[in-house]
Amino acid sequence: MADIKVAIIGGTGVYNQSLLENEKEITVDTRFGTVKMNQGEYQGRTVYFMARHGGGHSVPPHLVNYRANITALKKLEVNAVIATAAVGTLRKSMPPGSRVVIDQFIDFTKNRVPTFYEGEEGYVVHTDFSEPYCSEVREAVFRAGKKLGQEVIDGGCYICAEGPRFETPAEIMMMEKWGGDLVGMTNVPEVVLAREAGLCYATIALPTNYAAGISATPLTHEEVLEEMERGKPHLDQLLATSLLEIKAKHSCHCNEAGLNFKV
Repeated sequence: MADIKVAIIGGTGVYNQSLLENEKEITVDTRFGTVKMNQGEYQGRTVYFMARHGGGHSVPPHLVNYRANITALKKLEVNAVIATAAVGTLRKSMPPGSRVVIDQFIDFTKNRVPTFYEGEEGYVVHTDFSEPYCSEVREAVFRAGKKLGQEVIDGGCYICAEGPRFETPAEIMMMEKWGGDLVGMTNVPEVVLAREAGLCYATIALPTNYAAGISATPLTHEEVLEEMERGKPHLDQLLATSLLEIKAKHSCHCNEAGLNFKV
């Protein structure tokens, strides 16, 4: 097995990875700030684990240093990134407890820096997003799910809200009419920056509750954590198997978008 590097970005409820061996904390300095993460090994592969919100969920979604996080992974020369994201669901076909490998997103954020390219060097970069998530990393997750006998839903549209508040029923109704399936607070600009940096990146969305106006009860962060805790053992298995399914050589075109990116 080739010695490749895979990064896991853990969202809400995913603050560690028990699968790692020889684990240690590392610090990576970037032009956007310093990033802490854990480095370890799993069956011959180098694995980096990053808790998006910090180990104690101390960083709210709108203040995550997405540019530093992605730059750090690029600096470490990772081959692929698998992210997790706890989400609310708008669809009965994607109930709480399911796993969805999303294939589209809609950006409903308002105050985040959405790009690495702000014209500093006198040119503008327009990145293609016809296929926002890496097809090969997505396929690796599907193969892993099949091996484990876990159902993994192929495709879904993630709408990213600003947060940290939950959405209103009126917003959810609007999002449903837009064609959204799931709603969360972190996938954008993370997915955008990953593509701009030329990283092979995919997200496993984890529905924890029905969205506002669909849920019969008020939404709470506690119910999100409880659902994530229930599903974490199976999620850990899926992540571990997925990273082994990632190929050393990719035929996708994700890296082409990062030709202008500088760490």
